[in-house]
Amino acid sequence: MRPSPRITITFVLLLVLCMIGSVVFLRRLDRVRTGATLEEVLYISSPQVLKRMSLGYDGLLADIYWTRAVQYFGGKLHNRERRFDLLAPLLEITTTLDPHLLVAYEYGANFMSPKPPDGAGMPKRAIELEEFGIRNNPDQWRLYYNEGFIYYMDLKDYAGAAEAFARGSQVPNAHPYLKMLAGQMAEHAGDVQMARAIWSTTYQTTQDKSVRDNAAAHLRAIKVDEDVTALEALVARYREQTGLLPLSFSDLERAGMLRGIPVDPLGNPYRLMFDGRVEVFNPDDLPFIEKGTPPGYVAPPPKLLSSD
Repeated sequence: MRPSPRITITFVLLLVLCMIGSVVFLRRLDRVRTGATLEEVLYISSPQVLKRMSLGYDGLLADIYWTRAVQYFGGKLHNRERRFDLLAPLLEITTTLDPHLLVAYEYGANFMSPKPPDGAGMPKRAIELEEFGIRNNPDQWRLYYNEGFIYYMDLKDYAGAAEAFARGSQVPNAHPYLKMLAGQMAEHAGDVQMARAIWSTTYQTTQDKSVRDNAAAHLRAIKVDEDVTALEALVARYREQTGLLPLSFSDLERAGMLRGIPVDPLGNPYRLMFDGRVEVFNPDDLPFIEKGTPPGYVAPPPKLLSSD
């Protein structure tokens, strides 16, 4: 039985309309990729609606939205702004379009969680992002680690961190250190050694150079903060014993309180100031330090992590 001419014409018209729609949509994607403003990108703010309208190009669209999220955050960071209103919606759209785009969870949470000027200051939204990632990628142990990291570093919620590390330790092929972190959290939560353990784990387990560099910078900052605290304590003890402030570290060395001139993790000598404070040689070379900076020092904006 042959189909009627009317049915044939109807299907041909539908096919032509679908082809025209695909062409228009692809041109729209190309315009978004190359020059659209964020307002245009977010014209459709519902991730679910956008996914239904993507005509099967949701993976490509997710990459575009992820690129725009990186550009948006980088621009705000460079300008030292403190409002990141579009960051969470961009990341929500990105991960809804492609729930398996792991880079969006790892870097996206890192963008959202830290306080300005290092991030957007939205740790709870970062937790929500990681939880969405875990639901869609339950065997990715790094997502649990990242969540525990946020609980510990930014929320100071040690019970939440321990629970996230414990969940992650049960994932097949999870790094064994997660179980150690979960076990040590209750005993050492909040101390410097715990922070050092977490950053060391990040440094040892990631294959991404920018993440390793970031972890190494934090480890150097911990070492500087410890060094400055210890050196200023020696200066205070010297003053108690002699009634005078030391003029240089050589005075401490002659008093038997120090061996050699102390240096920072980059090999530069610390500077002993006239008022007894200890400063690093160049604070711009040691991001994240909390001690050892000149009065009124303002750190430069941190470098944006690569999205590759």
